[in-house]
Amino acid sequence: MSPETNGRRWLYPCSIRVRYALVVGALFLVILTVLGAVTVSGIRHKIATEIAEDMHLAIVDWVSRMRPGYIPPPNPVEPAARARYLQLVDSRGRVVVANADAAGKPPLSALRPAPGDGMQDFTACPSWSKGRCLLVTALRLEPDMPDAPLRGGPHYIYAGTVQPPALSMHYLEAGFGAAVLVASVMAGWVTWVVVGRTLRPVQAISSKMGEATAKDLTMRVPAPPGNDEIAQLARASNAYLDRLEEAVNAYRRFASLASHELRSPVTALRTQVEEALMYPGEVDAHAALRRTLDSTDRLEAIIDDLLAYTRVKDAPPEAYRPLDLAALVRDELAGLPLDGVQIRLRVTCQPTVWGSRVQLCRVLNNLLVNARRHARSRVDVSVEQAGDQAVVIVQDDGAGIALEDRERVFTAFVRLPEGQRLDPGGSGLGLAISRETCRAHGGSLTVEDCADGARFAVRLPLSEPAAERPSGN
Repeated sequence: MSPETNGRRWLYPCSIRVRYALVVGALFLVILTVLGAVTVSGIRHKIATEIAEDMHLAIVDWVSRMRPGYIPPPNPVEPAARARYLQLVDSRGRVVVANADAAGKPPLSALRPAPGDGMQDFTACPSWSKGRCLLVTALRLEPDMPDAPLRGGPHYIYAGTVQPPALSMHYLEAGFGAAVLVASVMAGWVTWVVVGRTLRPVQAISSKMGEATAKDLTMRVPAPPGNDEIAQLARASNAYLDRLEEAVNAYRRFASLASHELRSPVTALRTQVEEALMYPGEVDAHAALRRTLDSTDRLEAIIDDLLAYTRVKDAPPEAYRPLDLAALVRDELAGLPLDGVQIRLRVTCQPTVWGSRVQLCRVLNNLLVNARRHARSRVDVSVEQAGDQAVVIVQDDGAGIALEDRERVFTAFVRLPEGQRLDPGGSGLGLAISRETCRAHGGSLTVEDCADGARFAVRLPLSEPAAERPSGN
């Protein structure tokens, strides 16, 4: 096997592995990316919500301690608290009161909540925070409120804290992205391995099928255990190789027998021509030409039978049509010459079969002619129905066929001594062609047991129910 052929043989299975690995990896990448984005968004929202709740609590705690004309200092920031910066800012943007961390710093934000807005959560990035942004909550205090600590315009309370790294940086996105990428690659690799192991028996089957040639038809593919699709493929491949070996061997035998049968008339023809040329004065020219013509006729008959044998195997089913089998039998009987042998016909039904008229007439004619040739005095022909099959029985009262020869008579070019004596010019293909014709029509041709003579049975599937009628001759 050439390297190019071997490369092509391995390319297709490997391409399937890569294709499945890429598809599964891409699916994992898309699905995990969506899940990761949703998860990261949920985590960021949860962190921001928890921080905002702490800001709200810090502001509510401070406002609850305020009194008209009295502004208490903010409670000290606990280590675990998130509200690090607290400021009270007047309407002019001046910090009135602030805790220790926010003291001396400008307002956390210039955003002023509108009346009735309640607490507002937002992100601010003041200049003094050194590039770090703050999560800020703002509350507007109206001067006409009953507990407003100061008069002279609205005041604003700001609570803020530095954004945690989970919100200010992209650590979550990077971590989930790396995890998604690793998971997708792992999924693709696992798929590549699994598909490779799954296709390994297929590769072995493909390799064996590629090694099977006409020179060695004994090759069989390894069949894995079980009953899965690959095991079924292996068994189907072996069954195909069995049929292929049987067909090739049959054609080899047929070619050998055909060449042997053709050699005899060709040799006789050559001998006759050479004799006439070598001894022109001693050989009767007319007799020599007659013998040459006889050899040519035999050669032509063998070639015609060979062509018929081949056409039967390759006949297109499209040429078939419904046929009245009983009518075919009557037509063939009517065309036989009278030679003293009595033929009795018994028809119990009128079966219709689907087939080629020319081919089935040839089968019937061959059986009838053979029966008349071997019969002593009588041939019995019957048309019957057995289940969903039409049956034609042709039986003579001759010497019969030995049990061990009942299958041999259907082999191409096989002729029994009795047949050679009664028909010296036969080709030995008549019964072989008849059986192949019956098989091509979905039926069979066999030799059955009988008390006297030979009994041939043709069975063909019905194309429609046969009409029963009284028997007659």
